[in-house]
Amino acid sequence: MTVRAYIGIGSNLEDPVAQVKDAIDELEMLPDTILAGRSSLYSNKPMGPQDQPDYINAVVGIDTLLSAQDLFARLVKIEEQAGRVREGDKWGPRILDLDLLLYGKKKIDEADLQVPHPGLHERDFVIIPLAEIAGNMNIQGHGLLSTLINQVENHSLKKVITGQ
Repeated sequence: MTVRAYIGIGSNLEDPVAQVKDAIDELEMLPDTILAGRSSLYSNKPMGPQDQPDYINAVVGIDTLLSAQDLFARLVKIEEQAGRVREGDKWGPRILDLDLLLYGKKKIDEADLQVPHPGLHERDFVIIPLAEIAGNMNIQGHGLLSTLINQVENHSLKKVITGQ
């Protein structure tokens, strides 16, 4: 039985628009997985240190037969193939960041994987693109996306017009 999962995508190094688009292409090629939706691309200020380039972010929805742990492992592999190195500042610049935001209605609390993603409800660069493809979904423990959008401050997002 397939599970609808949502993945946040971000990049602010080495042509971020291309990095995000390439990541979406990679997600489309995952085994036992179908792309169910993709948001627009958004530009936003970095969440961490401000002395880095702006980010490009998007969210995709997939229908998958992969377990949450297998999907997460494949996300890490896609990041590594793009050249991501996990060192430096927690919210520093990165070539590619893939976050498993939601995996059906499942709650996962493991050392390397927390679902729903712990910061999901506080980040406009996640909530707004997620609402674009998921409607007014209820985020377990946090409420409706429409309510979360109204609670999040600093809407610095700008929709990026590309030839998606």
